[in-house]
Amino acid sequence: MTHEPLIAQMSRLADTKAKTDTHKGAARLSRLPTLTGLRFPAALLVFLYHAALPIPALRLLEEQDAVTGFYKLAGQAGGLGVSFFFVLSGFVLTWSARADDSPKAFIRRRFVKIYPNYVIAWVLAMVLFAAAYTPDWMALTNLLMLQVWVPEFNLNFSVDPPSWSLGAEAFFYAAFPLVLHFCRRIRPGRLKYWIGGVIAGIFATPLLAYALLPQAPGIPGGEKSSVVQYWFTYVLPPVRMLDFVLGVLVALAVMNGRWRNIGMVWSGLLLVVTYILTAYVPYLYGQRAVCIIPIVFMIAAGAVADTKDRFTIFRNPVMVWLGDISFAFYLLHFIVLAYCRKLLGSTSFSVPATVGLLAASLAVTVLLSWAMYALVERPITRRWSRPRRAQATAT
Repeated sequence: MTHEPLIAQMSRLADTKAKTDTHKGAARLSRLPTLTGLRFPAALLVFLYHAALPIPALRLLEEQDAVTGFYKLAGQAGGLGVSFFFVLSGFVLTWSARADDSPKAFIRRRFVKIYPNYVIAWVLAMVLFAAAYTPDWMALTNLLMLQVWVPEFNLNFSVDPPSWSLGAEAFFYAAFPLVLHFCRRIRPGRLKYWIGGVIAGIFATPLLAYALLPQAPGIPGGEKSSVVQYWFTYVLPPVRMLDFVLGVLVALAVMNGRWRNIGMVWSGLLLVVTYILTAYVPYLYGQRAVCIIPIVFMIAAGAVADTKDRFTIFRNPVMVWLGDISFAFYLLHFIVLAYCRKLLGSTSFSVPATVGLLAASLAVTVLLSWAMYALVERPITRRWSRPRRAQATAT
């Protein structure tokens, strides 16, 4: 069975946009509520990973067996969530790219959306706990989103540790106009080969790190990886760019009708299986590569479901709202967890009490994220995404 490429659908819809039903079809093609809804589960995975870290700044559980079990369960959840966001970023930016857009306008929109939230999270982390142990030069490097460019573990995850990924995203955004230009030049029939090549590159990354980079010093926590191996595989922006480019290529494949969709249910099952597998492979493979294929299938399946107006559990109003606030949630959750631990002092807790504390931390983070989204992210984005002249022309 053949399907009309989505690019052709978009063009056809644009040419007949005067019709009401065409307006509705165009909206379905340009907006992907399922992918918005999927953002929150991905952010929640990162929350659970940080909650499970067996370090004094975060640990709540008293019993060592419970600490070990929690970390064993959630120890790769952060890597999964970050990889999902990187692939999703490339996919969504490609999907929504404007034919008449300029690199300057694109960078402006990204900066306005990302950096104000980033600065607020930086200030909160510094005031609440990070200033006590963060050197000035390290804090400034973090504020400028440059913490990801050297293999220094304490610098990479300084101030508000999840913010390192925004340093990588800043690099992706700067390169996106050029990346999209070249990816669009790939013939649709050859996209599958490029997608396969990028996936192979992602799997080759930990292989090269283990084979060629120094084995010591090790990263904190006892995982079998050195600081430089971990930085090269997991943090370094040009290497993580493979995830982002993969999202770009998959979006083009879906839009050109060159994607074999397996659906969200099978994608989800495959994701669960590969996540279980992360516990049985070398650490960096679990962090970086094992889940990448089901991530791609899940994102593509969500987009296809939206374009065909199919039901998914992620496109309901609650999930879409949670997805809208997920960027703020991602930046704020570690701050809430760390400050909660600070307020509680050195007291440790039973499993039920810990579950209750984490649930309360989750609720507080959601409320703060809602406030940041409603009071900062959304109004600033609406006001400053375009120059005043362009806004005046549009009105």
